[in-house]
Amino acid sequence: MEQETISGIETLLERGRREGVYPGAVLLAASKGIIRLFMAVGDRALWPRPFPMEKETLFDLASLTKPLGTTLAMMKLADGGKVGLDTPIQALLPRTVPEDKRSITPRLLLSHSAGFAGWMPFYLDMDHVPPTDRKAALRNQLLTLPLAYRPGTRSLYSDLGFMLLEWVIETTAGLDLPRFLAQAFYDPLTLREIGFFCSDSPGRFSRDRFAATEACPWRKQVLQGTVHDENAYALGGSSGHAGLFGTAGDVYRLANFLRANWRGERNGDLTPETVREFFTRQDLAHDSTWALGWDTPSPANSSAGRHLSSASVGHLGFTGTSLWMDLEQDVIIIFLTNRIHPTRKNEKIRLFRPVLHDRVMEVLGLAR
Repeated sequence: MEQETISGIETLLERGRREGVYPGAVLLAASKGIIRLFMAVGDRALWPRPFPMEKETLFDLASLTKPLGTTLAMMKLADGGKVGLDTPIQALLPRTVPEDKRSITPRLLLSHSAGFAGWMPFYLDMDHVPPTDRKAALRNQLLTLPLAYRPGTRSLYSDLGFMLLEWVIETTAGLDLPRFLAQAFYDPLTLREIGFFCSDSPGRFSRDRFAATEACPWRKQVLQGTVHDENAYALGGSSGHAGLFGTAGDVYRLANFLRANWRGERNGDLTPETVREFFTRQDLAHDSTWALGWDTPSPANSSAGRHLSSASVGHLGFTGTSLWMDLEQDVIIIFLTNRIHPTRKNEKIRLFRPVLHDRVMEVLGLAR
């Protein structure tokens, strides 16, 4: 790729830093399985002094945990016939499910159509619960909470649904989510820089390797190497909805692994049929753009921009992370930032991200 073209992307990324979209960012873009762009700009942390962003910086991936963690685990279990996507959760969980939730299935949970509210501040009520008992207490609460709508009648993006999916995975696999993912995917793929760094486990990386996130009002400190999501933190650092950390390089390797399985280029990992089903928009509720654990481009104002095809899947993370894969044009774009450093009130990335995606696609010669 010509240096002039690369410089144009670097200029755009630097403009984002200068205009306060983020303190720093890492961009990785690949076409047909070949990395075409890989660059870092700005700073991964501003305090106690600026630390430059690096390609190998570890990011709190936030809700990218949903597709690259929980959904990936569900792919494995569905592919092996251990979980039916349309099996009621009553048959998948080790306790009686209340009547209003008995029609809920993994398909509804993965497509954010299961009836759960989007978010609740569970962490505020967990101080009196011993850390080892918190997940059990939360799961009981998930089953007893009133639903926000009747399952299958609408779509509402929900952390709660993915907390419940973690329970399904744990019950079916006989392992907690971090260990199951490490055993099934991360270790076999030798992904050493992606995983859950739980609060009770020894640190594999120094604090300085991480992109800083918020100056957290609740914890009264700048977070760096500690999960930003308060509910995940209160649960020990990992949950079905958040807690995954990783570098752009390992996020790419995992995305490229899924791409290869979707294309039928690998044997013995996941069948192409399973991956294709998870990547297919479900259309279970009116105006929903959700596939299974993955989003697809909105008809207008999509974070994917104007040039990714309708045959694309992706996801965003609250901390300023995103992954989009255009399956038709064979493109992967990973954009990781620390946009909430030092405050989550910075939402400038909403306008900047689609502009960047458009420019990347133009540089790759794939503008539509």
